[in-house]
Amino acid sequence: MQYTQLGRTGTFVSQLCLGTMTFGGTLEGTGGIGGLDRKAAGEILGTALDAGINCIDTADVYSGGQSEAFLGDLRGARRNAD
Repeated sequence: MQYTQLGRTGTFVSQLCLGTMTFGGTLEGTGGIGGLDRKAAGEILGTALDAGINCIDTADVYSGGQSEAFLGDLRGARRNAD
């Protein structure tokens, strides 16, 4: 994975970013956004983290906030398993 430094902060982020707009459960009332369930989202997140991706795009509007909730739960579960 290639990384880029953010200005003079000393923080490096992966040049690839994982978009999480589709994380969040059902498609009902979302215009087709958010169709990935927790299991599928976990597999994608795990693959991204294993590849060295540390830039994750999320927003509270993705699946009505479920995207962020999934990420928090999945990251916590992964941290506990490590």
